[in-house]
Amino acid sequence: MNRILMFVAVMMMTIAACGSSAPQTQPEAATPTQAVSQPTAVPAATNTTAPVVEATEAAEAADDAAETEAPAENTPAGVSFANDVMPIFENSCVECHGVRSTKEGLDMLTYENLMAGSRNGSVLVPGNASESLLVQLVVQGEMPNRGPLLSAEQIQIISDWVNQGALNN
Repeated sequence: MNRILMFVAVMMMTIAACGSSAPQTQPEAATPTQAVSQPTAVPAATNTTAPVVEATEAAEAADDAAETEAPAENTPAGVSFANDVMPIFENSCVECHGVRSTKEGLDMLTYENLMAGSRNGSVLVPGNASESLLVQLVVQGEMPNRGPLLSAEQIQIISDWVNQGALNN
């Protein structure tokens, strides 16, 4: 029985890893349902003589593995600085932080300049969006100072990128 649980857990990780490179197009709530339905088919095909109790336990293990592996959907490959984050900065930030001026000493025209921070120090804490000044100001609606505020989707993209390590990808 332990081997079945281990097999289900390994299969869940494999399935989650294979699906993590594609951009997520469904709401977060849909992911656990898909993860549960796929692994339960695998044990049935590989061990058709298993008692119903083992199948139930395997389904529960798959459920637990799906909950554990759900963050794997947000791997660093999930959000790209060049393709996802920089276009937001170009549309909403660089006019005041790079093109016309560098308010507060923050230049957002390049990844390197962004990571250098402002006069007040770093504006990003890679791996921790909630501790990153840039994310805090955007979430609070203090930035951008001119023009429309960022949408919830744009804020989520930036937060995910920072939480994934703020990589230059």
